[in-house]
Amino acid sequence: MIAINRFGRTALAVAMIATATGCANTGGLGEILGSVLGGGSQSGQVTGTVQSVDTRNMIVNIRQTNGQNVALTYDNQTQVVYQNRNYAITDLEAGDQVTATVQSVNNGYYVTRVDVSASANTTGSTGTANSQAMAGTVRQVDVNNGWFTLNSTNQGTITVTMPYNPTRADLTKFQNLRSGDYVSMYVTYLNSTRVELVRFN
Repeated sequence: MIAINRFGRTALAVAMIATATGCANTGGLGEILGSVLGGGSQSGQVTGTVQSVDTRNMIVNIRQTNGQNVALTYDNQTQVVYQNRNYAITDLEAGDQVTATVQSVNNGYYVTRVDVSASANTTGSTGTANSQAMAGTVRQVDVNNGWFTLNSTNQGTITVTMPYNPTRADLTKFQNLRSGDYVSMYVTYLNSTRVELVRFN
């Protein structure tokens, strides 16, 4: 899973950025990760709360438990694990409680793995205020990685990913999905071809 991709980590490993919102002195890299990487260590961990995921620049912004904001680079080899299941890093949401494993690469800091200890959605809400209805025919189901593809009635082929904490009913329905099944649901859009399930109808 952590194989070096064809672009190489060096191209993606940019220097750690201290956002330090509201602080006049942001400090240098040594001040930011001094206690994390131990000065000369090549890897360490950052624990805190996800603030945002910048998919354009491939950076995840985390507020550490000490209040320091940091920005760490990732790539498509970065693992995200929650409740023993793998997710894409773009599935992370503001408010998720995480521990990020950070590796020092050519004076930059790269996230190899993110372990989610608590989802921002632990309230278990099934509201649909920020979601949209979708329906279509199931084409492919990957239970182990938590996604399925759907031939949507209006939008062509869409990949639907399961949320961190689906209800028992939604999880059971997902596990029982088969190619050719017709389903209707509420989703939130991640991009033009990928959505996250809010709930099945």
